[in-house]
Amino acid sequence: MGNQARVADGATVVSTSTRNFPNRLGTGANVFLASAELAAVAALIGKLPTPEEYQTYVAQVDKTAADTYRYLNFDQLGQYTEKADGLFSRPRCNALTQRCT
Repeated sequence: MGNQARVADGATVVSTSTRNFPNRLGTGANVFLASAELAAVAALIGKLPTPEEYQTYVAQVDKTAADTYRYLNFDQLGQYTEKADGLFSRPRCNALTQRCT
């Protein structure tokens, strides 16, 4: 929703913002700051989850954690570099020789 968006007055919301203070997201709004994972679970079930509900969803995410949380080096992933090559011409650089062609 972005940093400047506002919710309805008195609304209760879950936010992944890094900060909160009274009336920041809306007049009288009740704002719960949450991690991305907690916010996703809350969005799926329509409420803040109980610890048991949260752990059920986290267990599903944990199965793919190696892929979900890996740093994406887009310049090294073929499915991205192939599309980028078709969009513009970019130099090919050798990190060892520091030469580009």
